[in-house]
Amino acid sequence: MNQFAFIPPTNRNQLKNNQMKKLFLFLMFLSISILHAQKKKNYNIGILIDNYTVELDPLLQQLKTQVRAVVGEDATISFPKSSLLVNNYNLQKAKENYQQLISNTTDIILAFGVVNSEVIEAQTSYQKPTILFGAVNRDFNDIDITKATSGKHNFTYLINSQSYLEDLKKLQELTNFKKVGIVIEEPFINILPLKETFDKELKEIGSTYKLIPFKNASDITSNLDEIDAVYLAGGFFLTDNQTEQIAQAFIDKKLPSFTTHSVGDVELGIMAINQSDNSFDQFLRRVSLTIESYINGTPLSQMPVYIEYSPRLTINYNTANAIGVPIKYSLLNSTDFVGEMKDVNAQKTYNLLSVMEQVLGKNLTLQSSKKNIDISQQNVKTAKSNYLPSLTATGTGTYVDPKLAEVSNGQNPEFSTSGNVTLQQTVFSPSANANITIQENLKKAQEESYNIDELNTVFNASNAYFNTLILKTNAQIRIQNLDLTKKNLEIAKENFEAGQSGKSDVLRFRSELAQNTQAMVQAINQLEQGFIGLNQFLNNPVETRIDVDDAELDKGLYKDYNYEQFSKILDNPTTREPFIAFLVEEAKKNAPELKSLDYNLKATERNIKLSGSNRFLPTVALQGQYNRTFSRHGKGSSLSAQQQQADFALLNSNYNVGLNLSIPIFNRNQNNINKQTAMIQKDQIEINRANSELNIAANVRNGVLNLVNEASNIELSKVSEQTAKESLELTQTSYQEGAVNFVQLIDAQNNYLNAQLSRANAVYNFLINAIQLERNIGYFFLLHSPEENEDFTQRFQEFLLKRK
Repeated sequence: MNQFAFIPPTNRNQLKNNQMKKLFLFLMFLSISILHAQKKKNYNIGILIDNYTVELDPLLQQLKTQVRAVVGEDATISFPKSSLLVNNYNLQKAKENYQQLISNTTDIILAFGVVNSEVIEAQTSYQKPTILFGAVNRDFNDIDITKATSGKHNFTYLINSQSYLEDLKKLQELTNFKKVGIVIEEPFINILPLKETFDKELKEIGSTYKLIPFKNASDITSNLDEIDAVYLAGGFFLTDNQTEQIAQAFIDKKLPSFTTHSVGDVELGIMAINQSDNSFDQFLRRVSLTIESYINGTPLSQMPVYIEYSPRLTINYNTANAIGVPIKYSLLNSTDFVGEMKDVNAQKTYNLLSVMEQVLGKNLTLQSSKKNIDISQQNVKTAKSNYLPSLTATGTGTYVDPKLAEVSNGQNPEFSTSGNVTLQQTVFSPSANANITIQENLKKAQEESYNIDELNTVFNASNAYFNTLILKTNAQIRIQNLDLTKKNLEIAKENFEAGQSGKSDVLRFRSELAQNTQAMVQAINQLEQGFIGLNQFLNNPVETRIDVDDAELDKGLYKDYNYEQFSKILDNPTTREPFIAFLVEEAKKNAPELKSLDYNLKATERNIKLSGSNRFLPTVALQGQYNRTFSRHGKGSSLSAQQQQADFALLNSNYNVGLNLSIPIFNRNQNNINKQTAMIQKDQIEINRANSELNIAANVRNGVLNLVNEASNIELSKVSEQTAKESLELTQTSYQEGAVNFVQLIDAQNNYLNAQLSRANAVYNFLINAIQLERNIGYFFLLHSPEENEDFTQRFQEFLLKRK
């Protein structure tokens, strides 16, 4: 069917006219575009460099992309491969490369490097537009850096504000070096006035130096004697691997290092640089703007040559820590940091398992608690000693009234010495038997009390470990937040200078910077306090330098936690309830609190029995004694005549043996009172046991619910952090464009900070709650073998089968 079948004739004509107008406009636009495209000029750009490494490729690509983006539709930009020429530090080759670009189809020449600089500066005139960059340092050069422009036809150069002298001053401020090794490419020794420049600059700061020319990395690492710091004045073309190699060599020799190139070198292990992270981007943009201005008609001779960088000290925290360079609090406000907060000089680095094991072996609280078991064992020995024989020996010297001695017929002489040996042996004693049983049960109860202390101490130490990790992560995030505030302050300054905002924005961000610096100082000090607390648990000297390994779910020690499977069990109410019931059952079975109460209950029941039916049982004891008179003197010490005639003799030794049996009939009602007291104690223990069972069930259930909360928080905090990050980036861009005010930017930054803290702490909080749950069930998985943990899982499977 025709598409106009239901359209009136008048409307059909109008529709045709409109279509004709649109076709005409389209053809006109197409013609203009073709004409414009025909007018666009093509520019071939040739690049001269001193050296080439594969690491240079992304930088060259970044330069090309930036130039094309800045030039835009004004021209077509090409970078022929044949016009990328390398001189390999050969001056003659550099001259030939320059002449090659002069003679081929190159329209604009970009010259980079010291050797190329020698060739370019030697020219008296420039046949093709030439831009020299990346080789002009303000400390030395034949070019007059006081000029605002080159003043030469077809020629300009770019001078950055970087200064060797300022770098060396900053390095000395950090390290107070006496003799610095200055690393520079060997070909530059004969090209640049290095000796004259560094002689003057090192004299100014009161130090000496040693030039270290190099062709490769080994030339540097083998020439580090007699210096106490290193300054990389060269090395732009070193590969990342070479930079890491020499950085490690500096660390091994405890040599502070400073570079002139980029923050990337610091990230690879060099200690510091006095440039901001965006200085290279600023440099590339300036080169691109120079090309764009030339294409649009501005002569190179009239273009500004100076690039003003804002110096920004950047320090590799790990390198400074490894070398032993202290980070002063006074530097925090003006310094950026890279690297993780990891103490490479720590005497020991702990993970959760090593914390648990050392606490069990060295914690002073546990050692003290264990002494209570030893005391209880002594009480058991004391109770059992009632059935050991008692042997006593007694010696006596006696003086008797002479008159009495005289009439004693020799039985009580005036002076005498005697002695006896007594043996006592308990044969049967209800109280002794009861006491032995009671003390043995109390000893077992004390052992369970120690197990309680052991579980609590392991949990408290684990909690201290995770809290230290939280403090460490918080400090790291605070450092990042401080860097973000510094970036926002720079944006505020740029907006103020451009007239897009008032000075109040700058002042507010300066205030934010001060507050965030203080927050970071507090975070670092809190981390130190965390290490002190952990050292206390571990029975280390509190000044011991320790560090803690990070904890990640499903990795390392925590792989067996099987977080995903665990989350599925907790997420589903049909599996969560049986899981809780199983854990409660395991907790009651393992709980030393219940076992301790059970042993106390047994001791009390034995006491009740003693005061009940056993009170009528007799106590049987055996006793024997041997007596001996050693000497008699004075009156009455000898027999009378009549006694002698009667053959009467004085007995010097004798013995006796006896059996003692006693039955308590009535003991002032003490037995009944003792029984009643014991019955009350029994009731109390049973009440405490029931209460403990309730507490165990509640703690397990609450622990599982806390884990559910923390598990969901892990995923939600990731989303929150990503959202806050994107919001901050959008707000930063809007603020740069003047679309939002500084209050919105600060709010976005604070939201991102809080989201980072929540996300970073979510995993730690989950693990803290997991350890808390393990404490509640009396079973720490890390302290048991894989076989024991597999048995635990198997018991859960069997428990589920029984419930079906």
